[in-house]
Amino acid sequence: MVTVERRIPVGRPAEDVLRYLADFGHTPEWDPGTVSCVRTDTGPVTEGSRWTNTSRFRGRTTRLEYRLVRREPDRLLFVGENGTVTATDDITVRPADGGGAVVDYRAQLSFKGVARLAAPFLRGAFEELADGVADRLPQVLAAR
Repeated sequence: MVTVERRIPVGRPAEDVLRYLADFGHTPEWDPGTVSCVRTDTGPVTEGSRWTNTSRFRGRTTRLEYRLVRREPDRLLFVGENGTVTATDDITVRPADGGGAVVDYRAQLSFKGVARLAAPFLRGAFEELADGVADRLPQVLAAR
């Protein structure tokens, strides 16, 4: 298993940030590994909403089926899965002292089968992706 975490200060109100992040279809804007993310159901974004996420990692393209598992006033929990990995994105958003918000972003990847053997060697690449999220998310939110 690989876990990466970042605390990201952003210049937008927490409610706006949480509403934006709840729609996982926005991930291509702020996650440098995401190529596309398409909603596969309709209606308001609520617990149970689903997306197909296409990502590129180390030259390979992969698809995960994501769902919003939990939506709380300050927290979002997404779980994505395919035959090789289960990815959990746990996002907490809280008001920051002096304005704006702080996003606590935690991504956990649990590899299946023989892919588990590669997990220790992939940590560095996932840390780089998390750094990219920490760089891009404040810029994307500032432009909204």
